[in-house]
Amino acid sequence: MSEAVLTTPAPTPAPTPKASAPRGGAGAFPTPRARRRYWTVVTVLALASAGFAFGLLAWDNPMPVGSDGFWRIADRRVTSVVIMAVVAFCQAMATVSFQTATNNRIITPSIMGFESLYVAIQTSTVYFLGAAGILVLQGVPQFLLQVALMVALSLALYGWLLSGRYGNLQVMLLVGIIIGGGLGSVSTFMQRLLSPSEFDVLSARLFGSVTNAQAGYLPVAIPLCLLAGGALWWSSARLNVVALGRDVSLNLGMRHRAEIMRTLFFVSVLIAVSTALVGPMTFLGFLVATLAYQFADTYDHRYLFPVAALTGFLVLTGAYFVLNHVFYAQGVVSIIIELVGGSVFLYVILRKGRL
Repeated sequence: MSEAVLTTPAPTPAPTPKASAPRGGAGAFPTPRARRRYWTVVTVLALASAGFAFGLLAWDNPMPVGSDGFWRIADRRVTSVVIMAVVAFCQAMATVSFQTATNNRIITPSIMGFESLYVAIQTSTVYFLGAAGILVLQGVPQFLLQVALMVALSLALYGWLLSGRYGNLQVMLLVGIIIGGGLGSVSTFMQRLLSPSEFDVLSARLFGSVTNAQAGYLPVAIPLCLLAGGALWWSSARLNVVALGRDVSLNLGMRHRAEIMRTLFFVSVLIAVSTALVGPMTFLGFLVATLAYQFADTYDHRYLFPVAALTGFLVLTGAYFVLNHVFYAQGVVSIIIELVGGSVFLYVILRKGRL
């Protein structure tokens, strides 16, 4: 008689729960709504920038839109619009990167003494060569020389104060402030010794203005800006880590000091090009960066950089359009921008950076 073989049925495996799609957006934006808001902001900034740029080309143009005469007149204004785009790109990319590298959102790259060096170069040229010395500084070789001097100053600071064993970013910033103050004092002393006519000629160069630039500078300035800005955008992921702080960066395996020096080098190239091209614009970068943080509302530099560049271009083109074609004032637009940017700076300081 055969025994019945009792078999225990194998347990049925529990069903694997299906991976539910994340409710929030992945990456730089916490929710799909935040992502849609970002692209809406980018679209609005792009359309507004295009509108002001076209307004600068077409306003007070006596020829019909689209005619050959219209474009002949517009071609003369294209250079100014391109210069505004270059300056906005340089200031936006440099300021956002500099604030990330220093982990401080209330300082700008001008703290390193770039603008003081520019003022010192312009003043010493007029002081030693007279009013005709301004003509000596015009030309592509002279433009490249000014850029090289500014970058060399920054590299000397970085190599001296960051490469050592006890390299300190705060000490570097303090030394930059002292050097800038010293150059400013020397420039002021020389300006007091100039004749009234020489001082008038010099004053026009000491304010940031599109009229200071020349079309011949653009074939050199644009490639430099694209190379430095492209390098910063390409390193957006590393800048996201740098923004977490030195200790976190080191724990994640990043060579923090090397990354800081690399970032500051590209920042110095951008600021040197912008300053040598149009002159000092101290608070433009701060104003643009502060607005970009509010508009983009993300930590990812891949999305911060485009918003900052568009905001900078919108601020410049809008300021020039309103001042020249609404109020019919032929003043220096940078003065208005510095006034607004300085006011925003004081507002952020008084709120202790809570903006």
